[in-house]
Order: sequence, then structure tokens, then C-alpha cells
Amino acid sequence: MALSFAPPPSADRATPLGRLLEPAEWAAASIPLLRDPRAVITGLHARHLPTPSTAVVAVLDPEERLVASASFSRGNTAADGWEFRNALLDRLRSVIPHDLRRRRPVRTAVLLYCRDGEGRWTEEDGAWMWGLRDACTLHGLRCGAYITLTPGGWQVLGEARGGRRPHAASAPEWTVDANAPASSAVIPRQGRPERMAKGSLDTGGVAPAGLARSGGGAPEAHRHTAAR
Repeated sequence: MALSFAPPPSADRATPLGRLLEPAEWAAASIPLLRDPRAVITGLHARHLPTPSTAVVAVLDPEERLVASASFSRGNTAADGWEFRNALLDRLRSVIPHDLRRRRPVRTAVLLYCRDGEGRWTEEDGAWMWGLRDACTLHGLRCGAYITLTPGGWQVLGEARGGRRPHAASAPEWTVDANAPASSAVIPRQGRPERMAKGSLDTGGVAPAGLARSGGGAPEAHRHTAAR
């Protein structure tokens, strides 16, 4: 009698043990919608100037004002939700205390990931979604939007909202005064001071800076903490 066996799982699979979320699973998770996603994305882009393979995790208060944020390079690690969760949790712990003592989460964490390719969902995105959801649970935060920034523009995955600017190679539309308090004005590139409308992102008092990288390509945190 001839016996046949299923082939073993490929060693090249990018997301071991299924540590990713499919788009349908993400949509079913009741992720809170951003009231003004473009303002949030433009503010984070101006602050962190992400390049491909850069993740920006940000914590927003109930009015969608920025409380804290950090950016870091993914480096050459595999697209594994467990690894992404650990990296996100490490950055969250470095910029803001946990909210585990609250009965319910008040603040929300969102993730902006800059990458090459198109804006549609990939397994790498699914691993980031898994990591963001788990990191939020362990830090006492609400899991918020997952946003991709590609050469074609930005896309809030799981929602039918996107835009062409900013994109992965665009210059920042705002500048941020490093010495200004969090409630002060931001300066559009045209040079006209404007205050951000209520409900949009307050970019805070940290100027954008380049991404720190180690010589071997491994991720090295480049942290930016909003004024608190």
C-alpha cells in the first residue's frame, strides 16, 4: 500500500504559526475609525519622516490629540506578528505608561507603516495588525487604525479611505517647532501659521528627525515623545 503525506510547511513562510490577521478578521474587530485620518497621517509623517520599512506607533487621546509616538526600522526581521508585537510593545513602554489599571481603555494606539509596493493588504500587513492588537491589549490601550504609506499614497486598511499625499517619498507638508508647547501652531510648508482643528492631530513639541539605523541593518529605535 502506498502512503502519501502532506508536505511540511515551507521554511520560507513569512508569518509562522498564523500570527497575522486577515482583512475580514480586522474588519470584524470593531477598530475605531479616525475622524480625520489625513490630519493624523500628515502630522505623523511631518514628525517622523518615515522611509520604507519604518513603523510609526502613536497614542492618541479621545480627542485624537497626539499623546506620544515613536518610530523605528523593521530591519531584516521576518514578517512575524510575535516579533512585531514585541517591537511595538517595547516602544510603547518607552514613551508612555500603561493603562492596565483602567476599567476600559481610554487612549488609542495607531500604527503607520511605510513600505514599498501597492497599498492593498499583504501578509506583512496582517502580521503588523496582529502585533498592534496584541501590544495594545498588553499595554491597556484601544487598538486603533493600521495605515500603510506607500509610493502611491496612504491607505487605512479595513476602510475605504486613502489619499495620494503624503506618500512614501513625499516631503513633509508641515514643520514642527521643537521649542513650542503641544498646543501651539504648526507651520504648513507654504509658511502660513495655522492651528489644527479640534479632533485632528496635535503634532506637539518635537521636531521631525531622520531615522537612526545601525550599521548591520538591524532595527535601532529612533524615539520621539510628544509633550505630555
